[in-house]
Amino acid sequence: MENIWTQDRIENLSKLWTEGFSTAEIGRRLGVTKNSVVGKAHRLSLTPRPSPVKLTGKPRIKPAQKVVEMTGPSCSWPIGHPGEKGFHFCDARAKSGKPYCHEHAALAYVRPKGHGSNAA
Repeated sequence: MENIWTQDRIENLSKLWTEGFSTAEIGRRLGVTKNSVVGKAHRLSLTPRPSPVKLTGKPRIKPAQKVVEMTGPSCSWPIGHPGEKGFHFCDARAKSGKPYCHEHAALAYVRPKGHGSNAA
């Protein structure tokens, strides 16, 4: 197995790391995977990067605005896309023991072919 980490790549990794490039960008520039960059940086004992989540104390993904209060055994099938105007949950009466109404449970719980009646 050929070692992908030539002296030239190691020097470029160290330079790009110090300049603050993301691990994904370093990987693209060096022609290796992001995970390869992370592993090599760790083995070289390069200065660890702080977590982007821990930097702000907030998740990197913006949470969707609150659109619906769930008030009982109602269908929780999403209609639309979170964060978009009009996003909501079906809210029809849920089947007993299921999070969805009859219609959406039929979509969510599909029996695998060839497994007879043993499937959910």
